[in-house]
Amino acid sequence: MRVLEVATYRGPHLYASRPMVRIQLDLGQLETWPTQRIHGFTDRLLVTLPGLGAHGCSYKAPGGLVMRMREGTWLGHVIEHVALELQKLAGVEVGRGKTRSVKGRPGVYNILYVYEGEALGRAAGRAAIELVHSVLPRELQGVEGLDRIAPAIGGLTPPLFDLKATLDALKAIARRGALGPTTRSLVQEARRRGIPVQRLDEQSLIQLGWGARRKMLRASITGQTSHIAVETAGDKALTKSLLAGAGVPVPRGGVVRTLEEALVEAERIKGPVVLKPLNGNHGRGVSLALETPDQVRWGYEQATKHGRRVIVEEQYVGRDYRILVVGGQVVAVAERVPAQVIGDGQGAVAQLIEAVNADPRRGIGHERVMTRIVIDDQVMDMLARAGLSLESVPTAGQVVALRATANLSTGGTAIDRTDVIHPDNAAIARRAALTVGLDVAGIDFMAPDITRSVRETGGGIVEVNAAPGFRMHLEPSEGRPRDVAKAVIAELFPPGTRSRIPIVAVTGTNGKSTVVRMVARIAREMGKTVGLTNTTGVYVNDEKVLDADASGPKSARMVLRDPTVEVAVLETARGGMLREGLAFDRCDVGIVLNVSADHLGLKGIDTLDDLAAVKSIVTETVSRRGISVLNADDPLTLRMARHAGGRIGYFTLNGGFEMSPFLQKHVAEGGLLAALEPSVRGGELVLYDRGARWSLMHADELPSTLQGLARFNVANALAAVLAGHGLGASPAIMAAALGAFTSSHAENPGRFNVHDAHGFRVIVDYAHNPGAMRAMGELVAQLRPRVGRVIGVVSIPGDRRDEDILEMGAIAAEMFDELIFRERPDGRGRPSGSVLSLLTDGALGTGFPDERIHRILSEARSVDAALRMARPGDLVLVFPTAVDAVWKQVTSFRPAEPGAASLQAEDGLAYV
Repeated sequence: MRVLEVATYRGPHLYASRPMVRIQLDLGQLETWPTQRIHGFTDRLLVTLPGLGAHGCSYKAPGGLVMRMREGTWLGHVIEHVALELQKLAGVEVGRGKTRSVKGRPGVYNILYVYEGEALGRAAGRAAIELVHSVLPRELQGVEGLDRIAPAIGGLTPPLFDLKATLDALKAIARRGALGPTTRSLVQEARRRGIPVQRLDEQSLIQLGWGARRKMLRASITGQTSHIAVETAGDKALTKSLLAGAGVPVPRGGVVRTLEEALVEAERIKGPVVLKPLNGNHGRGVSLALETPDQVRWGYEQATKHGRRVIVEEQYVGRDYRILVVGGQVVAVAERVPAQVIGDGQGAVAQLIEAVNADPRRGIGHERVMTRIVIDDQVMDMLARAGLSLESVPTAGQVVALRATANLSTGGTAIDRTDVIHPDNAAIARRAALTVGLDVAGIDFMAPDITRSVRETGGGIVEVNAAPGFRMHLEPSEGRPRDVAKAVIAELFPPGTRSRIPIVAVTGTNGKSTVVRMVARIAREMGKTVGLTNTTGVYVNDEKVLDADASGPKSARMVLRDPTVEVAVLETARGGMLREGLAFDRCDVGIVLNVSADHLGLKGIDTLDDLAAVKSIVTETVSRRGISVLNADDPLTLRMARHAGGRIGYFTLNGGFEMSPFLQKHVAEGGLLAALEPSVRGGELVLYDRGARWSLMHADELPSTLQGLARFNVANALAAVLAGHGLGASPAIMAAALGAFTSSHAENPGRFNVHDAHGFRVIVDYAHNPGAMRAMGELVAQLRPRVGRVIGVVSIPGDRRDEDILEMGAIAAEMFDELIFRERPDGRGRPSGSVLSLLTDGALGTGFPDERIHRILSEARSVDAALRMARPGDLVLVFPTAVDAVWKQVTSFRPAEPGAASLQAEDGLAYV
């Protein structure tokens, strides 16, 4: 076996809509060894990993996978299930995967499975291959490329395998990447409501929603939580003072700085006292029921381990309750029981603690719904007070208290009491949360009986917590679980509040950068703050926040995290979709402009149909109420309508009497269409929807089209019209925006930039594939009667197929009178000069004369040669790599003296 590729998809991708890990595996000789041929394989695997017996696989019932293995299936399929089972054993429930053979490559499979936590998902994939490999007969063993997936973990490398060590390592990875119970419940509730979720750090900082509608949280601290309220709650003395002033019952006591002061304060209270650090949390350093000076002295020592100032206060008599208040309303109440064990007459206290900790619901810290009991000074003190030690054997039924405080973080348990709290007690808790100013507050409440008012029984509030944990309410040890996360998410996003901003995603072989800028101009005309990504950078309105090729998911996430962005317009290139999928789960407008030969032969995309499948990811993620925008003049995009989401909006350059019967029927049935209809002034841009027709403008009113001659930009404008319509822009707004959109370098760098200052026209355009060159060729054909010679500076990236480079040379030969072929500096994997050679062969194959072909490696020198060759009235087209540098070279060009220019033209071009 050999691992060929690994990808971690974070959003919708070519194979599914869910995040998945993909491992491309070459089975080699094992392709001829399905599972039923490998003697004893299934039985050995089930002995090692018995949980596989419950996998339903295609049979949708337990035992289905076992049946498949006994009937015969390939090892890639088995590895998929093992990766899922290993994640489950590591504590993460995931249950979907699929394995598919790679077309045209016998023995090569794409293994895909869902993950929760990228590090765990990839590590489980490596471990799955190692485990399956370990149960193969020796003569079939051999595996390469595991480091492509993940570093080695606990298991030994093949052929040996240590399942226990591997699972321990996977569990450790899962713990490091897992969200705590509180954050996890909030994330799950947000996802249930369809609210986008992004994890922003390795801890629990979470963004809910997108752009200007985003909300932030870290555990139960939300972006709406007042900093002053948090600071107030952290100062227990101040909190008590504020609550007392609001009529809320709180215990008597004070803050001390020395042991002597603590002893004096305890004597003044006259009764059992509590000592705790002023700014403590999670019950750390809290000691209860202290009566003697020695006990007070011990309690002071425990408290000062966690802070210099200590609270000494009266101890309320009663039970310990946690009341959760969200948005000023009580949403859950739990009675907290301190950590304890119950004797059985046989086991010592230490053994009983070990047995309690074996409960699978208990974990380390906050990873599970309960926490393991840790033996420390406080446990030893509680045992000593009861006359016990760790070696003592309690009688059957004897309750042994291990802690005075009831925090779950110190091993306590919880009983739900939400339905029985007395209205007075609920009102007191609400008043406390509102007085402190917390949107989410955990009220620690002491009362003999929560069903009776503390105003009658005594008791009250002992603490207000600014970041309360939800564990005790989500999964109490006894009683009904409470969906407290629902209340918090409803407070952040009340019913009717949107969490998403509109997203327009644009893909296609050519025209993407221009269309996103057109759409962004329309959204700006609507008064929106626009986040834009394209191949030149990330923009928020007119500010360029990142200078880079920003047409992938990383840049899209940057826009979706920006708190000012109201509309996201995202260029969505094939590379990012193949690498990690989309940055969003769904969009409001998905546009596919065209599909033509480019990047074929790369990343398993070998045909136009393959490329169309990648581009269609965008329209397949369009929301139910959104719009999929498709080019009706492109057969490959037209076919995408079958799987596209939302309504279908077509655009066409063949409107009016030229309109196809299919589009006529579409319009007649109320469908959405943007079309160029024949008329004067280059044609008329019209929009049809639900039986209505709007005339927007004439093509010659689009500055980006050279009076309507650049039909590719007319098509781009039609796509932008449909996007604008999807965003709710009026026809007048769209006409105004497109009428002001130019193809200048400042507004749309490298996309049909025109410069007329030298007595000849220069067009700088990024066209770098045959489809884009053909579109430019149509423009050149229309301009020929108005210009002299047509000179072209042409190249193509070296990672394209030979046939694409040859075709580029042939198309260029049909367009230009003088040809200058150049190369990229890096060659994209080809030796220097090879691209020039193929381009030349393509041009010569059309009969183009060799003496009018000039081969120059350097981009700067090739552009300079073209400019010096040009005469008044000529047309020069430059297809650059370094867009900004070439534009600067064009605009700063100063022609030489006529004689020198002639000499340069004659003698200076036939060089490499």
